Amino acid sequence: MSDRAPGGFFDGVFDRTFANLRRAWREIAGSARGVLSAALRPDLPDDDVARLRLQMQSCLDPRAGEVTARARTAELGRTYLALSPAGRERFMRLLASEFDTDHEAVARQCARLAGAVPAEERMAAERELRAALLPPRMTLLRQFNALPEGVKFLVDRRAELADFGARDPQLRALDEDLRELLANWFDIGFLELRRITWEAPAALLEKLMAYEAVHEIRGWSDLKNRVEADRRCFAFFHPRMPDEPLIFVEVALVGGIAGNIHALLDEEAPIGDPQAADTAIFYSISNCQKGLIGISFGDFLIKRVVDALAAELPRLKNFATLSPVPGFRAWLSEAAAGGGLLLRSEVRALQPVAPEWDEAAPEKALLALLDHPNWPGEPRLAAALREPLLRLCARYLVNERGRAGRARDPVAHFHLTNGARIEQLNWLGDTSPKGLAQSAGIMVNYLYRQDEIEANHEAYRGESQVAASSAVRSLARAA
Repeated sequence: MSDRAPGGFFDGVFDRTFANLRRAWREIAGSARGVLSAALRPDLPDDDVARLRLQMQSCLDPRAGEVTARARTAELGRTYLALSPAGRERFMRLLASEFDTDHEAVARQCARLAGAVPAEERMAAERELRAALLPPRMTLLRQFNALPEGVKFLVDRRAELADFGARDPQLRALDEDLRELLANWFDIGFLELRRITWEAPAALLEKLMAYEAVHEIRGWSDLKNRVEADRRCFAFFHPRMPDEPLIFVEVALVGGIAGNIHALLDEEAPIGDPQAADTAIFYSISNCQKGLIGISFGDFLIKRVVDALAAELPRLKNFATLSPVPGFRAWLSEAAAGGGLLLRSEVRALQPVAPEWDEAAPEKALLALLDHPNWPGEPRLAAALREPLLRLCARYLVNERGRAGRARDPVAHFHLTNGARIEQLNWLGDTSPKGLAQSAGIMVNYLYRQDEIEANHEAYRGESQVAASSAVRSLARAA
């Protein structure tokens, strides 16, 4: 097998999944009578909408038995999969607009409840109100749970809704219905933690390569390196999606806290002894299902993995991440517009290496130097940038806030919410094009101390207090 992923490789991974789904649903749709096949054109022109409406209504027919309802739902799913992107959007808009809650029925039930006096009458009115509040589309969506790959189908449809327009009120309401449905189905109590090794099915390993969102997996040898004896990969799975990882974390078992991702992922480095390691480095966490955005289980993943590693390898005493700072470079450009970012000593260090120096706006020179494509490879330039960038990154992580007092950086917010503390900044920890463009090459270690996690979590969630080491906090205070 070639080490490099061929063109169309990732598309092929998902094409095979949909081919299997279509085949299974065709068999189910043909297993019962009374299944309405709409045979719609891909773009769903206006004269096809009426037939689609009838097909949706047939799925909600209360007279249909369980087998027939299942077959009708399978055929509706096959109809959807045969549509073009434009047709799929029209499908979703029809579902959102014409299968919504009956607002007049809700108003009637509210009036009935308001006038109900006896306890039995009031309880009956409450039941009727709850039933009236349930939009017919929720009943239809739930029917997909009975189909093979039906849950995955709904997860992917929610991902598509984001592309159709999140600002549309009707589509947003449909998205909220789907999110509520999936949040119930993907409760943490239903999820299974699994370790993924090189012996896992090839189809699953292919999906890891496709879903990796932090540090691209460059080929099969790179993937094999990430699941070697001194590495661990864990993922959450749902029983209705047993072959689809929901979120996975990659861990390196090393001595001491690692600060450079290139060294950590070096395929030529010797394989370490996991029994001798004292530190577990979480270096990549990837959400795999766009349709599950807003349904959080990443924090539970880290805690479960820490427990699993501690039980397997008692010598481990440090649990830390090696994380990017994805919002730093964008914040730096924004903050530079206001001026006053640089200390005098930093200005003196930068001036000799800046081709175009503006005494009135040294921040512009700083940004221009960062736009140089190979600045980490020029020792004088990198040395001049080190002090201001580390200081400003510490300020960004510790002091800068977004909405509701949360840390402005999304990765920082995730780990601080989970109870970690900002332990260490690593200069030129990631000099890949992505690392330079997002994080100015800086990486950060978030440290998970088991005896501090709960206190850090409560201080951050309750009072927006950021837990950080004394070194990072001192750097953030420097002025």
